Amino acid sequence: MQPFDFQLRPRIVFGEGVVERLGQLARQHDARRVLMVSDEGVVSAGHFDAGRRALEAAGVEVHAFHDFGENPTTDMVQAGVAVARRVQPDLLVGLGGGSSMDCCKGINFVYSCGGSMHDYRGVGKATADMLPMIAVPTTAGTGSEAQSFALISDAETQVKMACGDPRAACSVALLDPVLTLTQPPKVTALTGIDALSHAVETYVTKPRNPMSLTFSRRAFTLLSEGFPKVLDNPDDLEARSQMQLGACLAGLAIETSMLGAAHAVANPLTARFDITHGQAVGVMLPHVVRFNGSRHAQWYAQLMSDHDPSVPAEEAPDRLAKLLTHFLSLAGLEDSLAKLAVTADAIDQLSADAAGQWTGTFNPIVLDEGNIAELYRAALSDVAQPRQPS
Repeated sequence: MQPFDFQLRPRIVFGEGVVERLGQLARQHDARRVLMVSDEGVVSAGHFDAGRRALEAAGVEVHAFHDFGENPTTDMVQAGVAVARRVQPDLLVGLGGGSSMDCCKGINFVYSCGGSMHDYRGVGKATADMLPMIAVPTTAGTGSEAQSFALISDAETQVKMACGDPRAACSVALLDPVLTLTQPPKVTALTGIDALSHAVETYVTKPRNPMSLTFSRRAFTLLSEGFPKVLDNPDDLEARSQMQLGACLAGLAIETSMLGAAHAVANPLTARFDITHGQAVGVMLPHVVRFNGSRHAQWYAQLMSDHDPSVPAEEAPDRLAKLLTHFLSLAGLEDSLAKLAVTADAIDQLSADAAGQWTGTFNPIVLDEGNIAELYRAALSDVAQPRQPS
């Protein structure tokens, strides 16, 4: 049995309407002045105001930072740090999707420890205790609320940097499924595929352990049941609850088992072709499942056992890959690189980029440029118009 060292760091508060407890939870951390990090879409949906009202009702002074976007960059983090230095908060709130939570963590790193975001690339680079943080996800995808990592893009190269430290973990993850009802259909689709990819990838990584397997398997069951329902009926609050809790459990799995090849090959597609992360990881994941399933079919059979207990082990990788492709279709997402206008002449550079991705080191089969190129070729089809890398 694989050894592990796991601590459940965030207190998880789940339920309809629990955003109203945000002020109470902040005061439990002796907070009197809070910096709340939310993107403009969250503000437009009214969620920022809901969080602000809950904080102010508890006597907490609220300041805001909104000047960032999807895939927050080092420059955006630095802008947030400037606001934090002016405000001098004693607690941070990341309210929104993965970008809001990651940007908030990034601000916490630099504000609490000094330097720049680049200083914290990797694991365990924090040099001081960090401010307590409450994460309030409004999407069901990244599971960032359950992780001690921030994903921040270098402003010049657009390369995503994973910056992790136990002291960066959130103090509280506040899961209110009502907040996810306002997700646009495309966001529901992309974040849902991302959450599913986390459950699938964490189940087969090298550091997989009894804790991560428990989180991954339950996450996959919740997500695979909830995803078709929310696509069919976006107002289904029970299905939204399944998705939000499933995404959080998958995030807990990442915290102790990391990710694998699908994220390693997806990230260069985002960096070079501006393909949204959920789409990029979704198009690659079925091919990674078949690749890893050549040696670990039994693991995939175990993962699918609650969803479909009749799947024989030898058929599990292909059955799972087909299920994931079916989910892409239901979500209105593309199922090949060709449909995303990526052509064969980009594969060599993409493969070189993917081979240097940290997440790939946790894949159960060792990755090299050769087998990575095969994954890209498998995801390619014949009909495409070239898209020039950025």
